[in-house]
Amino acid sequence: RKRQQTSDTKAGPVRVLVTGGSGMLGKAIEHVVMNEGLKREGEEWIFLSSKDADLRDLGQTKAVFKKHHPTHVIHLAAKVGGLYEHMRDNLLFLSDNLRINDNVLQTAHDTGVTKVVSCLSSCIFPDKITYPIDETMIHNGLPHDSNFGYSHAKRLIDIQNRGYFEQYGHRYTSVIPTNVFGPHDNFNIDKAHVMSALIGKTYKAKMEGTPVTVCGTGAARRLFTLSWDVGRLIVWVLREYDEIQPIILSVGEEDEISIKDAVEMIAEALDFKGEIKYDTSLSDGQLRKTTSIAKLRRYRPDFTFTPVKEGIKMTCDWFVANYNSARI
Repeated sequence: RKRQQTSDTKAGPVRVLVTGGSGMLGKAIEHVVMNEGLKREGEEWIFLSSKDADLRDLGQTKAVFKKHHPTHVIHLAAKVGGLYEHMRDNLLFLSDNLRINDNVLQTAHDTGVTKVVSCLSSCIFPDKITYPIDETMIHNGLPHDSNFGYSHAKRLIDIQNRGYFEQYGHRYTSVIPTNVFGPHDNFNIDKAHVMSALIGKTYKAKMEGTPVTVCGTGAARRLFTLSWDVGRLIVWVLREYDEIQPIILSVGEEDEISIKDAVEMIAEALDFKGEIKYDTSLSDGQLRKTTSIAKLRRYRPDFTFTPVKEGIKMTCDWFVANYNSARI
């Protein structure tokens, strides 16, 4: 028996619970909701961090839902890391993320949450695939070996969403951002995603007067998307997007740049004049992850992304200004 639900955020009081609220995307959503006027009258937004609840624990998950009584959930919380961390710890990334996701979705169901928007990752796509990648291809082959644990856990959110819809009519959906960067990211050289690791590494080299060493050849190409743009789109998904199937949130194929391009833009933004070296003995990871945004363009032909060079400059400025409190 399907219990049809509407995702309409206009009817009745709305309490949006954002898990992973202290991370880069959570902070981006907080910024666009609180500072850019996206918050609607009568809405309450609650941003959770891991200090509020360990979502790997079902009891703590239930307690935090009971405390805040959300009507809507944006689920960003995950155990994440950089390329080399994932390669070392695949089982832990699998088991922790399976627990987090199952606890959040199960508790949302148990407490009558109207809509859940979960965050997937572009690394979930099959390794052997034709480009550009679209939303229909998620389960068409095995993900890249380097982070198979995290990738499989994230893929299963899509399966769970389908199950909750078929069994209960719930509007639980997901978004797939690509290579997001921006303020409040983790800039730790060993744990960060590529853009932020490069920003942290370049700033450190500037301070110490040493060369920057980039892992790999710099030839890998990526679609880098500013967190604030993704934040704006996630709020739109929560309110307007009614499909269960995921939607890719990314700059277009025409904005794909190489790691080498990114390094040079970072060096310019930080005014780094030193030497840039490429350690070609280290892995490049996947050489391309080009994704199609045809679906997003169908829904939001009007949406303009921040140019990557502008986003890098803004992020570098934030990092320098917040160096003492940033995650490095």
